[in-house]
Amino acid sequence: MGALIYLAVAVLTVIPLMKLLPAHGFNPWWSLAALLPFGVLALLWLMAARVRN
Repeated sequence: MGALIYLAVAVLTVIPLMKLLPAHGFNPWWSLAALLPFGVLALLWLMAARVRN
């Protein structure tokens, strides 16, 4: 049951990331990294680093 909740939250995270990543110059398919543990943290870190430059 816990795995289904994790997967549901991960999928709900992928959809907004598919819209945000192209605005930061990344391929929207990188949003699938949100399905991995700590994938969202890595994507947020990359997006924040891209904003500074």
